[in-house]
Amino acid sequence: MNKKFLKLELDFDFILISITSPLKDYRLCYQINKNLQFEFEKIEDLEITYTGLDTKYYSRYLYHVDEFAPAYYLIANKGLGGYLVPELKETDYFVLIKEFIDDEDLSFFLEGLKRIEDIQVAVEVNPRKLKSKENLIF
Repeated sequence: MNKKFLKLELDFDFILISITSPLKDYRLCYQINKNLQFEFEKIEDLEITYTGLDTKYYSRYLYHVDEFAPAYYLIANKGLGGYLVPELKETDYFVLIKEFIDDEDLSFFLEGLKRIEDIQVAVEVNPRKLKSKENLIF
C-alpha cells in the first residue's frame, strides 16, 4: 500500500504588533479609534481549544473598511484560561494586520499608537519566531 503524506504549511502572511497598555480592551479601542480615526468594533471572542483541555477565550475587535483594505484585529493576549502567546507575557494586546499594508501606512499606524498616552510599548513582532504562532491563525 502506498502512503501519502500531507505537508501543511501555515500562512503567516500578516503583520503582528505587540502592545503593552494598562487599559481595558474597550478603552484601548476607544483611544485608537479617537486618535487614529479607526472604527474598531467588538466581534466574537477568539476561541482556542486543545485536545483534552478547556477552551480558552480571548477578546477580539475588528476594523475593516472593505475587501481591498487591510483588516486590523485587536486581540487580547490575556484571556480566560491563560495567555494567547505565553512567551510574550508582558504583552497585553496584539494588533494583527491581514492583507497587504505598505511600509508607509504601517509606520503611520505604529507612530500613531506610540503617541497614545496610555500605550507604553507598540512594536512589530515576527510571528514566525514565536513558539505558539499557531494560536494567531484564525
